[in-house]
Amino acid sequence: MSHMSLRPGEELRAKPPRRPHRLRWVLGGLLTLVVLLVVAAVAVIKLQPSQPSLALPGGAAAAPAGQLDGTWHVATGSLAGFRVRESILGVGNDVTGRTGDVTGTAVVSTGRVASATFRVSLYAITVNGKARQPQLVQSLEVAAHPVATVTLTGPVTLPAAFTSGGTITRTAAGTLTLNGITRPATVTLSARRDGTAIEVAGSLPVTFADFGIKEPGEYGVFGSLADNGTAEFLLILAPTAAG
Repeated sequence: MSHMSLRPGEELRAKPPRRPHRLRWVLGGLLTLVVLLVVAAVAVIKLQPSQPSLALPGGAAAAPAGQLDGTWHVATGSLAGFRVRESILGVGNDVTGRTGDVTGTAVVSTGRVASATFRVSLYAITVNGKARQPQLVQSLEVAAHPVATVTLTGPVTLPAAFTSGGTITRTAAGTLTLNGITRPATVTLSARRDGTAIEVAGSLPVTFADFGIKEPGEYGVFGSLADNGTAEFLLILAPTAAG
């Protein structure tokens, strides 16, 4: 066996590790992980399509029946909820919440809506058709403030076309009370008579900071929720019998 001879002052040194090769493996692994995360985010969002916006029922309405003036109450078939944009690794979709637990009344007098107040139970909201979400309950502080309220602050004129069965679109001034805070709100709505009922669909913008609402914590560093959303509603109003 031959031995390597060293000159005076020389030491036997190991060859340096092949760092460039290892670095390529690490970068390649990270790139693969990122691609997998993006694919997973796209798959999750596509598997959870958002629900369509609340709107007036399709098809022709029945001819108006009964008097218009009087007190109208929220009836079965009414819905309310919200729509918020979420993003996971740059892929976006709408998160939608819905509930049929809506109450309230509107007073119609001499061709206009003189007053109206509607209340939505936040406890009953389901998200994307699933069970009630604890993150939503926590963000809205539902335990302390279980109801959201929309109130008109000015009358809404109803033209002759509405009285005869036509569909109208209006912008109304109101307030939204959410998370124990009341703010002015602009409500955009469409309405029509349908037999003995009145159908009203609409929406109003909501900026979360105005109501002290914080983003749920489960989004982490890879996802985010928009800092604003839209409250939506479809109200089926029935006349309240005088008594």
